[in-house]
Formats: sequence, structure tokens, C-alpha cells
Amino acid sequence: MYLPIPPQPDCATAWREAVRAVDGRPGHSAYNVIIDVADPIAKATLADARIAIVDEFLSACDKSVETVANTIFPAGLYRRYGAPAFFDVFGNNVLKKVRRSGRWSGYYFERMFQYPARSGEPTNQLWDIVTRLRDEDVRALNKFELSLFDPARDVDNSPYGGQCLSFISFKVIPGAEKTLTLTAMYRNHFYIEKLLGNLMGLGRLMDFVAHEASLKVGALTVISTHAEIDQPRRNGKAASRSEIAAMIAEFDQAAAPLKA
Repeated sequence: MYLPIPPQPDCATAWREAVRAVDGRPGHSAYNVIIDVADPIAKATLADARIAIVDEFLSACDKSVETVANTIFPAGLYRRYGAPAFFDVFGNNVLKKVRRSGRWSGYYFERMFQYPARSGEPTNQLWDIVTRLRDEDVRALNKFELSLFDPARDVDNSPYGGQCLSFISFKVIPGAEKTLTLTAMYRNHFYIEKLLGNLMGLGRLMDFVAHEASLKVGALTVISTHAEIDQPRRNGKAASRSEIAAMIAEFDQAAAPLKA
């Protein structure tokens, strides 16, 4: 059982087509939805009117598109401090403010660079991948894996709470210009509140790895093992289907000139 979304050129278009497909399924939900974005860093800012519309809608939920994207990759910190210095800045400054408990801060980026080791200091999975990609002696092109799911912290009775992004796999496609691709797996995925920000954040993560390893950014593939057209809480109550439909209609209106 799976639902493939036709490949799309950018994150905003991929979000719209995935929402269209899942919304048309019984219960407004689907399993094993496969999304493919050809260029996940193209037009992936609030300067794109389509993204700005979704961001404005979600701002009333305290879950703006940029807020969600930053949970995956803090692009602003990277631009300001560079790598690897920005890891320490995030750990020393940001985490102290946002950590909810020892189990989960809400930032996937935390688990990318502070994943618990069997003994000793936590593992910086992300920088280890960059280091190996830089190493000319590393011949394997398909062994750059990053785990977000932690069985010691994430197995509980909550159907939605905790991490939803479970696993990331980078691949290097050989050629005259080596290209970095990424496949990400979500155990549960809210397509209104989270998907667009997730796609943009993953694109920025790819851009970081590709830049640091002198690679070209390639396609992003996301597998939502369960997806739903959620109704995020806005101003204290769940958004209605009509409010969501109105936001999507505004998105489509902004997208129309791009199709002309």
C-alpha cells in the first residue's frame, strides 16, 4: 500500500500535490506517501508568495513554516558562525532555551549532532557524515545514514507526541559533478502544520552537507509512512476544513502565474 506523488520541481509545489492526494483519500489520510522534490532549495523562502501564504496561516498556530524548518536545520546559525562552530552555539545557547525534557527538545537537529552513544560523549552524526564525504579514501557512496528515532526515549503510548522524523539516508550519485540526494522517513506526518516546513528544512540540510563536502544538491525524497490532512490549533481551537480550504485556494491563486 503506497501513494506516489508525481515528482515536483520545488518544495511548495510538492507540498500542494501531496496535500491534494492525501486529502482525496478516505479520512483525509494515507499510508506510505512518497514525495520527490527535484530541487529542494529552489524558491524555498518566504519571498515565494505561496510559502508566505502557508506561513501566515500557521503563524497563528505558533508553528510557522520557518519555525518548523529550523527544527531540522538552523540555517541562520550556520550562516552566522559557520561549521563546525555553529554546533557548539546551538548546543550551548539554543538548547538551553528550548529543551522540554531530557527526552526531547523538539529539534531534530539536536539528535543529528548529539545522538546518545553507548558510552562516552554523544555522537555528532551529521559532522561525521560531512567528514567522511570529504575523505577521498572513503569509496562507499551509500553509507551515510543518520538516525533520529531513539528506542530508549521514543517508545511510549503517545500516538503523535515525540519525534516523527525517524531516519535519513544520504546518497552520492557519481558523475562529472557528484550529486547529493537524501531520503527521509517519517513515522507520522501532519501535512498542513508540518510538511512544507519539513521539506524546506530538509532541503537546507542537504544544502549544508553538499556545500561542506563540495557536492551538488540533488533530489529530496520523503516517505510518510502515515500522513494526514491535520487541523492544527489556531487561536485556541482546531482549524476548520473550510479555513484550510481557503488557505489552499489562496495558495493556488498565488501559484497560477507560475503555471502560465
